[in-house]
Amino acid sequence: MDEQDGYFGEDVAASYDDGFEGQFDPAVIDVTAGALASLAGGGRALEFAVGTGRVALPLAARGVEVHGIDLSRAMVARLRAKPGGEAIGVTIGDFATTRVEGTFSLVYLVFNTIMNVTTQDAQVACFRNAAAHLEPGGCFVVEVGVPELRRLPPGQSAVPFGVSETGWAFDLYDTATQAMSSNYVTVEDGRGRYRSIPFRYVWPSELDLMAQLAGMRLYDRWAGWAREPFTSESGQHVSVWAKPRP
Repeated sequence: MDEQDGYFGEDVAASYDDGFEGQFDPAVIDVTAGALASLAGGGRALEFAVGTGRVALPLAARGVEVHGIDLSRAMVARLRAKPGGEAIGVTIGDFATTRVEGTFSLVYLVFNTIMNVTTQDAQVACFRNAAAHLEPGGCFVVEVGVPELRRLPPGQSAVPFGVSETGWAFDLYDTATQAMSSNYVTVEDGRGRYRSIPFRYVWPSELDLMAQLAGMRLYDRWAGWAREPFTSESGQHVSVWAKPRP
């Protein structure tokens, strides 16, 4: 692992855009960018963990001025190499604490990345950092999965989510601490490789309390970017919190 880039160094960045089925489908991204552009309301947007620009570039193509924060220089290099990538301002740093000049009408954090922040204190700091960047009336948006604890029978801590002849992927949960990890075993030319990424899973109600501590209130919650209703059966949510006007 490249310590400077955290868990998203050159080895991950090189194949990141090919590694998530559906997430890079233009139709999927178009719906995501459309929802975010609507929330931006003609103002500036700040993406926490901008990465390779999967969302930032389509959002900028809709006329939204986008800035990003990311810890991984390797991921940002992939963004820079794409058409339009040089127009996205990027600040290298930890999105829980790094400040960017100016204010924004929208701050957003997608694809479970709030769980890459592995302590509750740091997750609260992330919400406070978002609120500090928002202008009054602005929104903070988080896309994250609902913890799959219902799939855990007593005594089991692993939930597989990918099995093939050349690899296995599974999540490990610690329900006492809300710590989890996503683990990947790949086999190439008869040799195995193991990679593990730590997370801290969060519940919707816990995120609402973090938003409240940061001075924001829940505005809406959907099961996806098409604004489907969020229910007890939803596997993920897109939550929107607003910073009150004076």
